[in-house]
Amino acid sequence: MNTAWEAALKWTRAGSRSALARVVDSWSGGPRPPGATLAVSGSGRIVGSISGGCVDGDICARAQEVMRSGVPEQLRYDGGAGDFSAPGLPCGGRLDVFVEPVNESLRAVLAPLLAAIRDGQPVALATIVAGANASAPRHTLIPARPGDGRSATDASLDRVRALADTTTTRILDLPGTDTACDMRVFVQSFPAPPRMLIFGADDFAAALTRMGRFLGYRVTLCDARPAFTTASRFPAAHEVVVRWPHEYLAETPVTESTVICVLTHDAKFDVPLLAAALRSEAGYIGAMGSRRTHADRVRRLRDAGVTEVELGRLAAPTGLDLGADSPEETAVSIAAEIVAQRRNGSGARLRDLGSPIHHAGDTTAIRCEGLRFGA
Repeated sequence: MNTAWEAALKWTRAGSRSALARVVDSWSGGPRPPGATLAVSGSGRIVGSISGGCVDGDICARAQEVMRSGVPEQLRYDGGAGDFSAPGLPCGGRLDVFVEPVNESLRAVLAPLLAAIRDGQPVALATIVAGANASAPRHTLIPARPGDGRSATDASLDRVRALADTTTTRILDLPGTDTACDMRVFVQSFPAPPRMLIFGADDFAAALTRMGRFLGYRVTLCDARPAFTTASRFPAAHEVVVRWPHEYLAETPVTESTVICVLTHDAKFDVPLLAAALRSEAGYIGAMGSRRTHADRVRRLRDAGVTEVELGRLAAPTGLDLGADSPEETAVSIAAEIVAQRRNGSGARLRDLGSPIHHAGDTTAIRCEGLRFGA
């Protein structure tokens, strides 16, 4: 998701001009949510996407104009405008896109922004898109680090700083006086990546580490067997841990965004691990195994004191019914169930549903009284 930002930094360091286009607001099932980013170089190279193709060509042409003029531009694409000669969204919805040159203000935040993302540190970027100094947008990088010694004046940033710990990306209308709003700020949140904890060092785990990393998780592979649990066998994992699974789980942070996948289907590993996992805050807990293996697992978990409510949290056998056979297909099946749970999807075939394809999020502008940004 950050390749466009990385490209902009690379082009900047090479001395090339570039521009960034970002979705700052989206309505009625627009193709991409706020924060979707497209980078365009002065030579016409493109990284990222705003709409999946239907308006990207027009955005790239406008980006070249923005680079020449040095003045940012806000564009609106409406799938219901009815003007078929103009660039639009044939699948419906509406997008507001902010296109800006990578100028001195933006260049100053690119490297620290990407460094924070690589380190897994939550951060937000606030960009003035309209109102005060809109022709030369200012950018404020906001690390989510409470108690960092900022001054009393900086304390007004707390309301935006709080967004850095979430997946929230929003437009903020900031009033200049008690009655007027003189500034519109786009706050793009880059939260710490969610964690995927995979237990069991086998080919299915290797495929799932690749899938988890592809989906943006910080992936940990853990198994108690040193011969099987090596970094060379799991190059996609961010970390490979040789420990008894339940001991590692007891000492690692687990939140509602954490995904736990148990692929060992061996009672001596599964039972103590799942007993701990089902009492944690993890948002998804899945376990691999046949139905006979799972029935035996459930009996052992009950004997270990796991309640029926806790057992109800367990996705086992893990994954959706895709007819998966190979490790890669199984990884897709597990990932599909995780995404469906995370996004409140049904897991049904889209052709059999009459509901919107994109689940609309809350992109309502919110007003923060008295908020001020530095240069």
